[in-house]
Amino acid sequence: MADTKKAATITVEQIGSPLRRDPSQRQTLVGLGLNKLHRRRTLEDTPAVRGMVRKVHHLVRVVDED
Repeated sequence: MADTKKAATITVEQIGSPLRRDPSQRQTLVGLGLNKLHRRRTLEDTPAVRGMVRKVHHLVRVVDED
């Protein structure tokens, strides 16, 4: 039988503008799939994604953690 365990997810929303920010922070937002204010993305909850969110914590908001 197939494994029915659901992968944990995290939903992030962009709340800050990347203008006048370090280019690496802009690229981190793009890596998260965010490019405009108030856009939301649901991503797999991995250490890499958590690190990206931590890097731009002042530009994003965690909406939901499953």
